[in-house]
Amino acid sequence: MRKVVLKLSDYSVDGIIGVENTEFFDFCRALPDDPEQEAWVRSFLQGAAVHIMGRMTFQGMAQYFPTATDHPYAAVMNAAKKVVFSTTLTATDWANSTILGDELTQGIDRLRREGSGEIVAHGGISFAQSLVRLDLVDEYRLSVFPYLAGQGPSLFADGAKPRDLEHVSSTAFSNRIVGHVYRRPR
Repeated sequence: MRKVVLKLSDYSVDGIIGVENTEFFDFCRALPDDPEQEAWVRSFLQGAAVHIMGRMTFQGMAQYFPTATDHPYAAVMNAAKKVVFSTTLTATDWANSTILGDELTQGIDRLRREGSGEIVAHGGISFAQSLVRLDLVDEYRLSVFPYLAGQGPSLFADGAKPRDLEHVSSTAFSNRIVGHVYRRPR
């Protein structure tokens, strides 16, 4: 059965998710690119069997990636199989995309049974928090920025239950971002 891996970038040391129009978000954009970090992320994205996301993240990516030829992940995301969970979206023209109006748990269960390979979940805040709250995440892949945000949205807010996680790996990059991978023992 496929596992669900939550990919979250723009994550602070104190567990805050970077959102637009905040000092933390601006800090994340100001850090220099690191070719090793880009390769780490690209390799992970390429290895996914399917990419899932909520409507808002999907619409932002669908608007950006098809014309972003110079972005390091554009080719990967444009070619990838993508599923958006939405009850309001009725059509999409982003290649290899499917809309699932299913309830999240039922939709994820169905995707887990369909084939092999990882299901990579791209977080918008509410989508990621829902996956955590419903205990649908098997692995967390967090890009942690060297920043204390102090306040803002937390991945583990809104009813997340305590969970035991197994540390899989940590990779430090020259731009001071650290990639952490944690697995949920089941």
